[in-house]
Amino acid sequence: MAGSSDAVSAPVEAIAAAAYTVPTDRPEGDGTLTWDKTTIVVVHASGAGERGLGWTYATPACARLVADVLGDAVTGLEVADVPRALETMVRACRNYGRPGIASCAISAVETALWDLKARVLGVPLASLLGRGRDEVPIYGSGGFTTYDDATTRAQVEKWVGEWSIPRVKIKIGESWGTRVERDLERIRLVRSLVGDDVEVYVDANGGYTRKEAVRVGHCMFEESRVTWFEEPVSSDDLDGLREVRDQVPIDVAAGEYGWDLVYFDRMVAAGSVDCLQIDVTRCGGYLEWQRAASLAGARSLEVSGHCAPNLHAHVGAGVPNLRHLEYFHDHHRIEHMLFDGVLDPKGGALVPDLSRPGNGMALKEADAERYRVA
Repeated sequence: MAGSSDAVSAPVEAIAAAAYTVPTDRPEGDGTLTWDKTTIVVVHASGAGERGLGWTYATPACARLVADVLGDAVTGLEVADVPRALETMVRACRNYGRPGIASCAISAVETALWDLKARVLGVPLASLLGRGRDEVPIYGSGGFTTYDDATTRAQVEKWVGEWSIPRVKIKIGESWGTRVERDLERIRLVRSLVGDDVEVYVDANGGYTRKEAVRVGHCMFEESRVTWFEEPVSSDDLDGLREVRDQVPIDVAAGEYGWDLVYFDRMVAAGSVDCLQIDVTRCGGYLEWQRAASLAGARSLEVSGHCAPNLHAHVGAGVPNLRHLEYFHDHHRIEHMLFDGVLDPKGGALVPDLSRPGNGMALKEADAERYRVA
């Protein structure tokens, strides 16, 4: 049945989830958090003789929610009806709360269902979602506050030298914004490494106060021509984001913690950002990602995909107001370790593989098993 239009009327037969925790290659941190491991929750959706793949980066508790609630909610629905499955999952989580764990779990199942539908039809996922471009721009992301200069230098030189990525981002706001001079020194280091033709971005992860963010913004623009200031203050402080946006010449970005459309609508309506970040592993999946991008587009804003580059490439290819995707160090490493069919970052863009159905990827189950925690 796979490859025929009739096959998508077949039911979703099963949903399975597993969680894998992978240690980082060295201790990592940003302005407000440190960590030494990352968990990916992988979902497989089965039907019509095919198996779709989706995932989220979150707590292993997501796998339990998929097993106990979401799987039952979507099993038996037609493979074609992913929007119905999304709405069914949202309703099933009413009493558990949509933001946070529930939304991450929904995202993993929803992206797996889209992949399943594409595989059943025998078409690439990017083609099913619709393409407006052949390749999706990325920026190198990492540069953790825990890195020494040698580690930062090696990472940045790999992005720019080996992979030819023309945009790079590091973390600042170290220790809740109390080490400003080190922040500025690290920014100057990056600018000296990449030269004049590469864009330099920073992410404070909400570590600064409003006035400190404005002071830092002016300084790093004048000294190092920084053009992207992510979460200069908490993303919950919409007035603060707008205040910083109004006072610095750098584009302000936020939105990665958006769990639903209401969140994104509030952020864009408040005039808080120049570029809206959307995370397909948190917002509810591909359909909600597209809807959030449309909200931004209605106000002449661009969007950027937050992390999980091999999931974002397929939906990002079809969004006209996309600026770029975040090619995050941790997720690059995990996706290459655990999946076959990952996309190549060389040249500064991801190109969805149109020679394979679905997202073109498969879990390397034997390799992943050593990291399984649920």
